Amino acid sequence: MAKKAMIEREKKRERLAAKYAAKRARLREIADNQDLPMEERFKARLKLAKLPRNSSATRLHNRCQLTGRPHAYYRKLKISRIALRELGSAGQIPGLTKSSW
Repeated sequence: MAKKAMIEREKKRERLAAKYAAKRARLREIADNQDLPMEERFKARLKLAKLPRNSSATRLHNRCQLTGRPHAYYRKLKISRIALRELGSAGQIPGLTKSSW
């Protein structure tokens, strides 16, 4: 089980990223538009830099929904490999059997 503080920090990042997504997209569009004057593009970059760092989507990290583990994450199931194995062994995932030979 991951630390509760790390899980809560990740949730906070998700909320901030969702809150500022539209503003970031608008500012990035202005900053990347080559038709606009350089001063206007530079101002957009400065405004983008003043936004909270944790509101950037690149700072988000996938975590297991059951344990909060950040590594070995299966996107399709949204759980880690360890949680997947435990659920599979318990027969709680349809169509999944733990192989043994």
